[in-house]
Order: sequence, then C-alpha cells, then structure tokens
Amino acid sequence: MKKARLSHVDARGAARMVDVADKPETARTATASATVKMKRETLRLVERATGARGKGDVLAVARLAGIMAARRTAELIPLCHPIRLTDCQVDLTTDRALPGVRIRATARAVDRTGVEMEAMLAATTAALTVYDMVKGAERETEIGAVRLEEKAGGRSGHWRRGAAPRLRLKPIARGRASK
Repeated sequence: MKKARLSHVDARGAARMVDVADKPETARTATASATVKMKRETLRLVERATGARGKGDVLAVARLAGIMAARRTAELIPLCHPIRLTDCQVDLTTDRALPGVRIRATARAVDRTGVEMEAMLAATTAALTVYDMVKGAERETEIGAVRLEEKAGGRSGHWRRGAAPRLRLKPIARGRASK
C-alpha cells in the first residue's frame, strides 16, 4: 500500500506548488456541499426572498457569490493552480428540517489538475454569503458540514463520499491457474 503524504510539502517540509506539467489534460468534475443552520424565523425571511433588512434574494446572491469565488480560487488559495473552468453550478435549497439552507456546488474543467478546491470554495463562499445576508436578523446562524462529496477525472479516477473503496487488483497472467 502506498504511504500517505502531503502533496504540497517537499522532502524538507517546505510548502511547494505541485508540478502538473507532465499530467494529461482530462475532464474533471468535483462536487462539494455545505449547510447553513438558522432559526425558523430567519429561514422564513430567506424563503420570502427579502433577506435580512431588505438585502434581496438571499439564494440568488449566494449562488452568484459561489460562482464568482470558484473562478478566483487560484488567487485565494496560495498553492492552487489556475485552471480553465468550463462550468460551475451552485444550487441552494431551503430545508425546514435543518432548519436552514443546503448548498451543493459542482465545478467542471478540462485541465491537468482537479477542481475540488473550486467546488469547495464555491460552496463555502455561498454559505458565507447566506450568513452575511441574514446576520442582521440572527447572529447565531451556523455554517457547517463543508465537505467534498464527489470527484471524477485525473489519475485517481472517481471518488464518492461514503462509497466503498475500490480495490486495485493485479491482473492474473493468462494461462496460469491460481492455487
């Protein structure tokens, strides 16, 4: 089994940017999620699209903020490569059982490195924007469960949260029977 290591740290422990020059450009997708918990009364303000103190459509503003953040990931996360996003979708839904807002952000690119950070930043920024827009009505609003849900593309292939890990089996040579 391959020993785990930090990809952005060199042998001396210094931070470094990963060299992706020899990686092939492949289609890559990542989905991240976040939650914003709030009081039911605050959620009702969001559902009425008035926001806190008349700031406007909370979900629409948060969606745009998430997309804008994904496009600027390399400027905000020091060792991220700038990539060519081909798509970014940020979906926000109210959930009365939470109570609050559930956020799902999906980023896509054809590039030499993944789009996990773009999806994570989109979800996080959308959550922060919801918080900003409701803070006048409630200071106890809580952002939680920011996490990668799924990624596909590149050398490591497809990964999904909660899915059983894939075993990497060595092929058996033809003509040989196993004992």
